Amino acid sequence: MSGILQTVDPATGEPTATYEGWDADRIETAVARAHAASRAWALVPVTERAARADRLAQTLREHKDHLASLAVAEMGKPVGEAEGEVEKSAVTAEYYARQGPGILADERVEIDGAQAWVAYEPAGLVLAVMPWNFPVWQVMRFAIPSLVAGNGVLLKHASNVTGSALALQDLFVAAGFPEHLVTTLVIADTDVPDVTARLIDDDRVAAVTLTGSNRAGAAVGSAAGRAAKKSVLELGGSDAFVVLDDADVEVAAAAAVKARFTNSGQSCVCAKRFIVAASVADAFTAAFVAGVEALRVGDPRERQTQVGPLARDDLRAAIHRQVQESVAAGARLLTGGRPLPGDGFFYQPTVLGDTGPGMPAFDEETFGPLAAIAVARDDEDAVRLANATPYGLGLSIWTADPSRGVALARRITSGAAFVNAIVASDPRLPFGGTKRSGHGRELAAAGIREFTNTRTYWVTA
Repeated sequence: MSGILQTVDPATGEPTATYEGWDADRIETAVARAHAASRAWALVPVTERAARADRLAQTLREHKDHLASLAVAEMGKPVGEAEGEVEKSAVTAEYYARQGPGILADERVEIDGAQAWVAYEPAGLVLAVMPWNFPVWQVMRFAIPSLVAGNGVLLKHASNVTGSALALQDLFVAAGFPEHLVTTLVIADTDVPDVTARLIDDDRVAAVTLTGSNRAGAAVGSAAGRAAKKSVLELGGSDAFVVLDDADVEVAAAAAVKARFTNSGQSCVCAKRFIVAASVADAFTAAFVAGVEALRVGDPRERQTQVGPLARDDLRAAIHRQVQESVAAGARLLTGGRPLPGDGFFYQPTVLGDTGPGMPAFDEETFGPLAAIAVARDDEDAVRLANATPYGLGLSIWTADPSRGVALARRITSGAAFVNAIVASDPRLPFGGTKRSGHGRELAAAGIREFTNTRTYWVTA
């Protein structure tokens, strides 16, 4: 076991750094230290744990430029979005610094003849398998509440953001968290399935969380099931963006461009399927395509860039396959549709019209700058099309009548429903999916309690 991990600048295709994957002995040493740190941390009062989160917010802001530059160099994120990712993490740290102790406080229950309460106690050491598309935020939205809850973290980050993963480990120490409480494991891609399975089975690991593909989620979820351990899985999505016949088309189209092409389209909660009422379909499509064609594609280090490269060349190839196969199945190419020439892994922002079930752009998760438009005959047809997916993460509905939007949302399966707003995560609200988008929740009260032992106390005199 062990091998070489190499990071590559997606804007140029050139290697940026090389890391040696850890062997079994080094992994064992790291797990032992992390387990010991986790046990000690569980004894620290929650108010002190929360105070460290407050310091973490300040430390994140102090290191914003460095963390953002790593995200740009390792996965091609436009620099403004990379800085925003760090700031969002800082805001989340502040939220849990203030709200965490109250959420985790004992809850008294009235029982005749006894004192009873529910306590939220640390679960232990949690394995986190994280993706590359939000190198800082994906880790922080899990790690911050887990640490405030009294747990330790074993981080297996995506290999193409290894520099970011190691920087985050150092960041927690700089913020005053104990050494080894957050441990980054450097594991070669070929070793990940075996190492992950063994770690989940390890008695020192209490639970596991994964954000990633359905294939990875199935492997991690089944391993956690065999070991009878808690798992939280966030497995991507194919979110519907529904435009009803009374919507403000110009406003909806402008929001649609942002909803689809943020992070160069590489987000689980990006809107991907645009389901538009027939009476406004032409107007929406024209405004949407114009907005997409106005996007600035280029070097992610330049602040005017709105769409950068895809993180890897294989991801660009996957998007191109979905475009070609969808067009072959009857979709209309409205703009884009080709890899951009030159260095790096750039792809033209692309819009397909006349899509629907049976086409890859509609049926599959599209992880890149590709939007699929489908036309709905009426509200009933919009519900049918929105539900015609194995995923169930987010939903966005646009209408002049919010109550109509809420009523429609109740008929569409998703983990979150936004009316006249773009789907987004917020530390004050639970985040997670249904169906093949996974199970469990991150953020808010639900997120900090996911990896606690909800323990009942009953005391009689």
